[in-house]
Amino acid sequence: MIKPYRRRVFYYETDKMKIMHHSNYIRIFEESRVDFLRQSGMPFEEIESRGILMPVLSVECMYRHPLKFDELFEVNMKILRFNGVSLDVSYEITNSDGKLCATGKSSHCFTDENLKPVRTKKSYPDIYKVFHDYMLECQKSDM
Repeated sequence: MIKPYRRRVFYYETDKMKIMHHSNYIRIFEESRVDFLRQSGMPFEEIESRGILMPVLSVECMYRHPLKFDELFEVNMKILRFNGVSLDVSYEITNSDGKLCATGKSSHCFTDENLKPVRTKKSYPDIYKVFHDYMLECQKSDM
C-alpha cells in the first residue's frame, strides 16, 4: 500500500497573505507522483534512464481551504485511469486537521525521448505493472 505524501508548507511557498501561493499546489501534485514512484520501487530516475518520459497533458486544481506556512499536509493520490499509454491521476490535499484544502487531476502520457507514444505493456512490462497494480488498488479502495 502506498502511503500518502506528507510534508510542511515552506516559507518561500507562501505569499503576502501568508498562505501557500496557488501555483505551488501543482508542484505538490508532482512531488506526490515522484513519491509514489519511489514508494512503488520504480523511481522516476529509473524510468527516465530507460528513455521514457511522462509529459503532463493537462492539470487542474480546485482550492478549498488555504494552507499556511509550516502547516503539515498530506496528499492522497489515486490513478483513475491507465491504459499503458496514458494515465489520469487525482489528488486530495488535506491539512493535519483532516480539512480538505485542494483537489486536482492531471493527465499524462508515456513517450520516448522523441515524444513518440510508448506502449508500456508491450515494451516495458515492469513499468506497466507498477501503474496498473496501483490503479487496481485504488479501485478496490473506492468500493
